[in-house]
Amino acid sequence: MSADAADEIRGTAHGTAPVPLSVLDLVTVGAGRTASDALRTGVDIARLAESRGFHRYWVAEHHSMPGVASSSPAVILAHLAAHTGRIRLGSGGVMLPNHAPLVIAEQFGTLEAMAPGRIDLGLGRAPGTDGATAAALRRSDRLNEGADDFPQQLAELTRFLDDDFPDGHPYRRIHAVPGPVQATSPGGVQSPHRPPLWLLGSSGFSARLAGMLGLPFAFAHHFSAQNTVPALDLYRESFRPSGVLDAPYALIGVSALATDDEKEARRQVLAAALNMVRLRTGRPGLVPTPEEAEAYDFSPMEREFVESWNANVIHGTPDEVRTGLDALQKRTGADELMLTANAHGGDVRLRSYELIADAYGLPTPA
Repeated sequence: MSADAADEIRGTAHGTAPVPLSVLDLVTVGAGRTASDALRTGVDIARLAESRGFHRYWVAEHHSMPGVASSSPAVILAHLAAHTGRIRLGSGGVMLPNHAPLVIAEQFGTLEAMAPGRIDLGLGRAPGTDGATAAALRRSDRLNEGADDFPQQLAELTRFLDDDFPDGHPYRRIHAVPGPVQATSPGGVQSPHRPPLWLLGSSGFSARLAGMLGLPFAFAHHFSAQNTVPALDLYRESFRPSGVLDAPYALIGVSALATDDEKEARRQVLAAALNMVRLRTGRPGLVPTPEEAEAYDFSPMEREFVESWNANVIHGTPDEVRTGLDALQKRTGADELMLTANAHGGDVRLRSYELIADAYGLPTPA
């Protein structure tokens, strides 16, 4: 295993945090706010995370959702790279079946050239949207076929990133640029880094595949909590040492929101839950305000969904959130916690990360 490869994956826990802490940003857009507002908040969160010792900041690919402005992870990451200097930046993730592997290799090779040694490439096999939108993205209605081809697409992407298609392969003379081919050109010099690959999942498929390939694994606990422990167990059982890792490394995405008082936390997560109710019932929109959520007449079925959803959102005062995160990490054995703060206002989300950093005694800016 390459020490450099492992160092680009494993983080360092700071303060009293049990494991490294990271950020997953959905670049949410609240009612009365714009995508520009959400993207500015993303920069503010990334800068805060960098200054307080969070290990990485990821954005996730979503489509046709008015309340989520992260349809183009590579574009957002380029913007963030220009406004940060140390924190790892990555996709959590790029939905590989939506794209040609060569395009992803080119995009993330470009990002690696912009921010050498700081880029992660997390990959998922879901569409990140509804079926009709996925068909528009892929220009095909054979969606299951794309998901089933994920291992082959992953292998092709890896070959492009490493520029090592074998002789006789139809892509042998095709190169992802920026990339390793530049080092083999006359006078060429190429960065030794290439973005480490992560597999993302919310069930067992990617957990098993990540284990078999010896890759790091990221599990979407924040929307598939019932599958977290079985998927992590499967990943660890399936793990085979590789040139990337000699032991399993798994992070989990966690919905966590800290506020200065418990009542405000309940108001904020109710608004985020109403947003999920609308999304799950085919009515996606902007994230509603807490006032709108408090005035909303939830049906019994919707109320049941909200209670179930919020049971997996760690929220409350900073001490309550810290206690909840500690317990979750102990129960799952996760090697890293990636926190996502879903709320209407960017100021609330930014404040949440600050409060959690304080609760764990993370480093403060000089």
